[in-house]
Amino acid sequence: MASFYEFFAGGGMARAGLGSDWTCLFANDFDAKKGFAYQANWGTGGELTVGDIRALEASTMPGRPDLVWGSFPCQDLSLAGAGRGLAGERSGTFYPFWDIVRGLAAEGRGPAVVAVENVCGTLTSHRGEDFKAICRTYAKAGYRYGALVINADLFVPQSRPRLFVVGVRADVEIAPELLSPEPIGPFHTRALTRAVAALPDEVREPLVWWNVPTPERRAETFADLIEEAPDSVSWHNQAETKRLLDMMSPVNLAKVEAARRAGRRMVGGVYRRTRVDETGAKVQRAEVRFDDVAGCLRTPAGGSSRQIILVVDGHRIRSRLISARETARLMGLADDYILPGKYNDAYHLTGDGVAAPVVRHLAQHVFEPVIAQAEAAARRAA
Repeated sequence: MASFYEFFAGGGMARAGLGSDWTCLFANDFDAKKGFAYQANWGTGGELTVGDIRALEASTMPGRPDLVWGSFPCQDLSLAGAGRGLAGERSGTFYPFWDIVRGLAAEGRGPAVVAVENVCGTLTSHRGEDFKAICRTYAKAGYRYGALVINADLFVPQSRPRLFVVGVRADVEIAPELLSPEPIGPFHTRALTRAVAALPDEVREPLVWWNVPTPERRAETFADLIEEAPDSVSWHNQAETKRLLDMMSPVNLAKVEAARRAGRRMVGGVYRRTRVDETGAKVQRAEVRFDDVAGCLRTPAGGSSRQIILVVDGHRIRSRLISARETARLMGLADDYILPGKYNDAYHLTGDGVAAPVVRHLAQHVFEPVIAQAEAAARRAA
């Protein structure tokens, strides 16, 4: 059974993705509310420490993890060039995360695999310098590493592209079938290959291209996840739904009309945006998508970031905020996953998380084969 540490753990979505064959030795998050959600779902066995990662030391952490996972904060990386990047207060916690990895290595407990996850804006943040810094950190720590861009919409009906960087300790052999000699789709995007091409030679030298299979076609649609009687939100009345429709441009109203004629229940995700109209004035618009996929869940920093759903069933049109349970389903969490009682807390938990099925896919096709190879080599050497 493989073991892991989970940093920036939130509600334990990476743990959910890894599955029951993995043992969590240590978990950490700064947010106490998320800590309560973590313990509600994974128990109070003592592996969770709530507090600033900067105050942690590797010497106090138990066991020898096979994997160290870190979904470090994205706030300073989300808008390319606009934030402070890895120099920021939140996203800069990448460095104390690696201090822990290096501390483990100094004690002879260096993990076979180190994986981090963040927004795709990391590739272009500060003209690519933040991505270079991440890759340089892997290289200097003695890890061969490769990056992938995986959109959760391959697994769940939510558009959620994210960057994953997966490194393997230099002394651990990587089976040839896990690697490609060059970038291949769909996980090596043009943006990623451009970012890699800009790396200095000494940083690019230990880079690998992970050869990860494409999952089978997803059958589930956004409409399949919708609750008829949610307990965390209420359906809008007719006047509220009309106001939403009145905020739509002609092209968005045309989308609603097409959904009416689809011959099946259609569910659209709606966001309020500020747009410039034909007179040059700024107006608030409601924009809808009916492609069977929800927009990317975002942490609710205000009403506009909460996704509204529009359910069109023939001539019947209803609207409301997306429910807490629906957000969990969009992250690939089972319905027995325990959510915080307050809507905003639940939305914050899921909107900040990593889609569990993506973690499972990486575990199956990268983490577990690499760790099995490392364990076999250790047995032969013993």
